Amino acid sequence: MSRADILADSVELSAARPYPERAEAQPRWHDRVADFLFATLIAPVSDRLRHSSAWLRKIVALTDVHDQGFRACTDEALQLHAQQMRARLRRAGFSPPLVGECFALVREAASRTLGRRHYAAQLMAGWALLDGKLVEMATGEGKTFAATLPACVVALAGYPVHVITVNDYLARRDADLMLPLYRFLGLSVGTVVQGMPSKAKREAYAQAITYCTNKELAFDYLRDGVTLSRRSSRLHLALEALHGAGSRDQQLVLRGLYFAIVDEADSVFIDEACTPLILSSPISQRQELNDYGLALELARRLTVLDDFVLNIRERRAVLTEAGKGRIAASVGAEGVWGSVRAREELVTQALCAELLYRRDCHYVVADNKVQIVDESTGRVMPDRSWERGLHQLIEIKEGCELTEGRETLARLTYQRLFRRYIRLSGMTGTASEVAREIKATYWLSSTRVPLNKPSKRHFECARVCATATQKWDAVADAVQQLAVLQGRPVLIGTRSVKASEDISAVLTQRGIAHALLNAKQDAGEAEVVAQTGLLGRVTVATNIAGRGTDIELGPGVAEKGGLHVILTEYHESRRIDRQLFGRCARQGDPGSCQVIVSLEDEIFTAYAPGTTRVVGKLIERGGKLPAPIHWLLKALAQFAAENKAERVRSETMKLDRRLHQVLAFSGRGE
Repeated sequence: MSRADILADSVELSAARPYPERAEAQPRWHDRVADFLFATLIAPVSDRLRHSSAWLRKIVALTDVHDQGFRACTDEALQLHAQQMRARLRRAGFSPPLVGECFALVREAASRTLGRRHYAAQLMAGWALLDGKLVEMATGEGKTFAATLPACVVALAGYPVHVITVNDYLARRDADLMLPLYRFLGLSVGTVVQGMPSKAKREAYAQAITYCTNKELAFDYLRDGVTLSRRSSRLHLALEALHGAGSRDQQLVLRGLYFAIVDEADSVFIDEACTPLILSSPISQRQELNDYGLALELARRLTVLDDFVLNIRERRAVLTEAGKGRIAASVGAEGVWGSVRAREELVTQALCAELLYRRDCHYVVADNKVQIVDESTGRVMPDRSWERGLHQLIEIKEGCELTEGRETLARLTYQRLFRRYIRLSGMTGTASEVAREIKATYWLSSTRVPLNKPSKRHFECARVCATATQKWDAVADAVQQLAVLQGRPVLIGTRSVKASEDISAVLTQRGIAHALLNAKQDAGEAEVVAQTGLLGRVTVATNIAGRGTDIELGPGVAEKGGLHVILTEYHESRRIDRQLFGRCARQGDPGSCQVIVSLEDEIFTAYAPGTTRVVGKLIERGGKLPAPIHWLLKALAQFAAENKAERVRSETMKLDRRLHQVLAFSGRGE
């Protein structure tokens, strides 16, 4: 990536936006055909050559050349060299020899400030990130530390860097951990988390390197778009500044989409891409709030199969002709009830709220408010709400204070947002399953970095129980054996808040002390995570502890076999399961994993109901389920779930493009 590459894209957009970002082109049919042929025939061969082990190891040799020289330098000499590196990077670009020298400088600075040195695998990962690739590093290999290499190189060149994480905890943690290194090199660091005022965010984005979450970044970008929604050209902004009218340029939060390093990239690019990002403002809808209550009453009178059919996989309800007639006969012709389509959609939403969205699974109730729980991260999203009245219907169902309706100001998808970065890169421990989709959507090629140390993770035989009650008893038995009798730490991973509370109740009944970490019990997250690897420690956690958390083993734990992880329910994505397994056996430490699931789990009943019933009969006859049949059931269910999710993401992106084209005629792109 040369300085010319960056500036070319910046100049291209300078006339359209007050800050640089990549142009969003809509390719014609012949361009799409050419891209498909290139991606199918040429790109795989090119990527295999370019991302080979030899190509990655090249940067290690170029870095080691400068190692002894920098070790002999004083702190002042290193800092002076960093200052001189700025002009060289701006002038010569990111050539491999210069990048190797810069990596060596950063590695030596890290050794002096953090007490850690980047090893060969992290140097290779940093090189691939700088080249704009999706890097797959095994969990525990130090992705956060590896990201400091390209971040420092680009920041020293004078371009803003965004290091994007999946939650506020990781953004704060990573920024605080790496702050001494950045300060040593003369680089400023900002952190953007939820709840910050606009002025504080503007100051954070003004720093050389900014740690932020994908959600905050996206909504800050949308807010900037709303600020510039009318007369947003450079000329208008310049005239406002000339007349001292309070330039909107000064109200903007971001200062450009230059270079992004997305941590846990598969979560951001794939899991978060199913739902469009909508910036809205409240509007008064008192009459509609009354209609919601009536809709719920009608929904409760309807009979399944006779009046409606539930599609659990798609999480939607479909009215039958009898149901539609029953609704028409029960309401008058005033307001929304006078429209056939409107009343049927409202009652359908009420059915979904009543039957398909469950408390402590899809949402929690806290402070008399309904708060959505993100399944992929296990965290509460207090700033999110369901649209088309669903959120208000669930609030009535739970007896919570009603929120007013919302008017859409702007909308965008992650697919379109991240493609606007002039240079985009990502890193994750689980990229192989979605590498093809990420390549097609974000134009990011994937490369895998070899392990620094051989893995010592041991997988025990999976166990499939007939019922959830049997599953929890089996989990408690395993904890009794491993934690109580052997003294090993155990991490129990659950898919929902309710499941975590169910196993917590069983452990409490047996007198087994444990820590609980979920969307309702997340106040002491850092402390709970820090103690998870101690002798005899038992931790029950949702996906809060399944991604990005580094669990260090306490004294004497490695000798006993390391951390043991129990997966109690398969997720809709295989990647999330792998993330949970990745909490153990990190960096050459010992550790083990175990799967204990039941046929009553949602993944089986929703995505492979027929096969699940057959398997249930086999368990009734034989007791123990053969491993091949278990893995076949798992593969069928997760394949169906992943296909459905990919289809939703594709439809979301197509809808977003159509809306963008329609709104372009009004002068508003979003």
